[in-house]
Amino acid sequence: MGDSDFLFARPSFLEGIGRVLDIGCTLQEYNKSATPEKADTLALFKDFQAAGNDIQSAMREFDKTLK
Repeated sequence: MGDSDFLFARPSFLEGIGRVLDIGCTLQEYNKSATPEKADTLALFKDFQAAGNDIQSAMREFDKTLK
């Protein structure tokens, strides 16, 4: 499946524990793009990629039920 949440940084286990204690959201971090337009374009591409992957998966499952 496509990585449609690419703008969000994935924290490590210790960062996850730290976020529980982070009341002021000071540990909130995002991945950056060169421009907002580039981020939007990439996000839209990833969304379509994820939808396409879901459709392919559903078609494979449906094909299995027919056989």
